[in-house]
Amino acid sequence: MIEIEGDKRFLSGSQGFILLRDDDEITVKLAMLFEGECEGMGAAKAAKKFGYTRQRYHQLLQQFKSQGAEALKSKKRGPKGNYRRTDEVIRQIIRHRFLDSKASAGVIAQRLVQCGYPIAIRSVERVISEYGLQKKLHLCQPGKGQVEIEAHRTKEKIRPEQCDPQSI
Repeated sequence: MIEIEGDKRFLSGSQGFILLRDDDEITVKLAMLFEGECEGMGAAKAAKKFGYTRQRYHQLLQQFKSQGAEALKSKKRGPKGNYRRTDEVIRQIIRHRFLDSKASAGVIAQRLVQCGYPIAIRSVERVISEYGLQKKLHLCQPGKGQVEIEAHRTKEKIRPEQCDPQSI
């Protein structure tokens, strides 16, 4: 039988007890099922004692019967995949970037939304940076003389060499 004293839980028997860890959800759920099914407590009382609903108790019981104790471990919640940046959307972002290399992430996002792909500007920026599609810095800037350019990744100032404007 499981005993709860304050925030500590014990599995106890006629010869002694075992202290349960707080993060051991499988043992706690198994103890609830044991008390409900084997100790005669019933589903409603056992579920209430452990902070579950009767419906959840029966769900856990079915999972335990079909898959064993591993089924009592909580699964990851939330989205399992990336539903905004699908493979097709990534291909479209890359396509738009190559078609118009001067287009900003906002412009590309707007074009994709118009084509029926709901995507945020930040998602487009992530794809551009993940695939290395950032705009190249033009080192030669005619008429401006010597300038310092901030490097994108290292954030350090670099001084480009002078170049011939005709070579651009």
